[in-house]
Amino acid sequence: MSLQIECHPTAVVQEGAELGVGVKLGPYAIVHPTARIGDGSDIGAFAVVHDHTCLGRETRVFPHACVGSEPQDLKFDGELSFLDCGERNTFREFVTVNRGTEGGGGVTRIGSDNMFMAYVHIAHDCQIGDHTIFGNSATLAGHVEIGDYTILNAFAGVQQFARVGEHAYLSAFAGITKDIVPFARANGNHAHILGLNSVGLQRRAFNSDTRRALKTAFRVLFREKLNTTQALAKISSMELGGPEIDRLVSFVESSELGITK
Repeated sequence: MSLQIECHPTAVVQEGAELGVGVKLGPYAIVHPTARIGDGSDIGAFAVVHDHTCLGRETRVFPHACVGSEPQDLKFDGELSFLDCGERNTFREFVTVNRGTEGGGGVTRIGSDNMFMAYVHIAHDCQIGDHTIFGNSATLAGHVEIGDYTILNAFAGVQQFARVGEHAYLSAFAGITKDIVPFARANGNHAHILGLNSVGLQRRAFNSDTRRALKTAFRVLFREKLNTTQALAKISSMELGGPEIDRLVSFVESSELGITK
């Protein structure tokens, strides 16, 4: 073990684990044999980093968190699967993250710069982007997709195979059973769309023209008495333009569960 690694005497690093430069391991932390932990990461007391888990540089795993454990899926039969995480993620106390399953592609994937507050659960085969925030006890079932800059407030729950688009905002206790389109605010159980996430878009420096175009598209999609096909056709005919409108339309067109209205 490198002298550049700060390891408490009670921590357990099993043979074969790969630890980067400057990694810190707290009391009774456990790192399994095929785990890889990037430079400058900090694994807290009693935290567990399981097999086939890759944590990028400057990751913080707080006490009692458990990342990369086997899926809670009755179909899982011990097949090889992975948890792949980017850089600078924070997993607070008692967070649990499961690896993938064969039926879901075999990989749970998390991007970079995400915050997972205490008691968050990320199930098997989830795909999470960058710069997301998960409030305390927010929960994802298996095969969920979460876009960049999404915020899930405390106790929000997303059912299996649902998608939440980029820059969306889910209120506390929101229950998501269908897809949430990008740039939306959603509330309730079962959730409904409140409107455009205008405050979030302003904070992230979306210009007024883009916000205005998205607001118009949201009005057509959610307020006018049109079915989804008719609404998309009208949005296209309005030539609102911009990559954000294109992503909104593409997301709706590719929805398999249907979108939350």
